[in-house]
Parts: sequence; structure tokens; C-alpha cells
Amino acid sequence: MNHPSAVLPPAPDWSQTALGPAADWPPSLRLTIDILLNSPQAMLLMWGPQQIMVYNDAYATLIGLPSLRAPGGKVPSMQPAAWSWNSAALAPVREGRSVSYRGCELPVWRDGHMAPQPLDLYYTPVPGDDGGVAGILCTLAAGRSAATADSDIPLRLLVVEDNSDARYLVCETLRALGHEVEAVGSGEEALPQLAQHSFDVLFTDVSLPGMSGVDLARQAVRQKPELALLFASGYGEELTRHLEFPSQSLQKPYDIEQLQAVLEQIGARLHGR
Repeated sequence: MNHPSAVLPPAPDWSQTALGPAADWPPSLRLTIDILLNSPQAMLLMWGPQQIMVYNDAYATLIGLPSLRAPGGKVPSMQPAAWSWNSAALAPVREGRSVSYRGCELPVWRDGHMAPQPLDLYYTPVPGDDGGVAGILCTLAAGRSAATADSDIPLRLLVVEDNSDARYLVCETLRALGHEVEAVGSGEEALPQLAQHSFDVLFTDVSLPGMSGVDLARQAVRQKPELALLFASGYGEELTRHLEFPSQSLQKPYDIEQLQAVLEQIGARLHGR
């Protein structure tokens, strides 16, 4: 029986680029570039205060500029469109938050001229040795322009989840679906957020340290009766079936399709569709 053999691309000579020898890189940079170069998805990394640019073949193909040769590793003479399209877009990422934008019209090189193309952009902060944000990784995917995109109106959600890994994952998923998200780790942290800011949906785990998700929802709906309530629970609807206020539940583990479907229902109800 024949087994497929591994395909190992030649290692770039990073010592000839602004990044310097790979042996001197911080681990986060080494891991990010390994992922970038091995991914079929278009990816662009801007690293350090000089904003050194590294990208993969998929990015070069997507953007289409004849001068682009992966993996880069040079300070660009002109900011790529994924950075320059909106001066405020990267502010949250520089503060350590992942964000996404859908249907952005970016110029690409096609048939001998530049033309706008709708792209979905996903930005992820990459930490340096000091723990601060040393680089930003942008993943690009073909999208639909805002004019022809789904009519769903983005929701503003407050996520309450005490497990940091689960909290990160659900927030990234919600942002990828086009929604605005804030997150906290407990009901006690959530109450001031609900009082100070406007949210469409409270998405809370049922089992939280201290105040439970049900008690949090009960207080929240007293303050803001229009707030939609969505629970995540390992017990299904067992703990939320007979509540005195309307709510919806997702049983852990749930998938993206289930989450998207329930949010579409909530959005349709909130916006009268």
C-alpha cells in the first residue's frame, strides 16, 4: 500500500529579510509564520513597529499584484489594502482583541487593472516576548459586498462565560458571524456592563461561579425587558424550561449552525421581520 509522502517546501532564507534569522525570533512569530505558510487560506502578517509584511502564496494569488512573491518579509513601501481600508479598523486588535469585518471592498489586480472585490477580513493579535501585541495576522476570504450580503442586522451581544478558552472561542465565532461582542467571566461582572451599555442579547452560561446565569438573566430582564436571553447549558433546557420570562437555550456542545440559527430567530424577532 502506498502512503502519501509529506511535501516540504524549501525554507526561506529569513536572514536576508527585515525579520532576521529565524533562530532569533520569538516563539509566537515562529508559530504564526509556520501556520501562515502551511495554510491554503490567504493570510497576511504585519510584524513589529516597522510593520514587516509576510504573506503566503494564497494571499499573493488573491491580491493579484505581479510584484508579490511569497513569503515577503519586507517593510512595504505602501500599506496593503487590508491595513489601509479603514484607519480605525485595527485599533481593537492593537489592544489585544480579535475582530472581523465582512464584505469589505478591497482593490485587487485582475485582467491588467485594479478592481474592487468584496472580502471578509479576520484580524488576530500576535503577542511578542513582552506580552504586548507585536504583530497582527489578517486572514482573508472571498465575501459578498454589503449591498448584496444577507439582510441580517448584526446583533450586539454580552457573553458571560467563566471558562476563558470557551469564552474566547464563542466570541471569535460570533464576530466571524458578523456580530458585535463584549465578554465577561461572571454574573457579577455582567451587571455593570448591562447597566452601562446597550445590548440586544445576553448570552450566558447557566452554571457560573457565584451568581448563576439564570439569576443574572432574571435581574437583567427586570432592568431591560426588551433584552433577548440565550442560555448555554450542559443540561439542555432542564434548568431553563419553566422560567417566568422568555428565553432560548443551546445545549453544550453546540455547533456554529445551531448558534447562527437561534441568533437569526432572535434578530428577526427584535427587528420585526
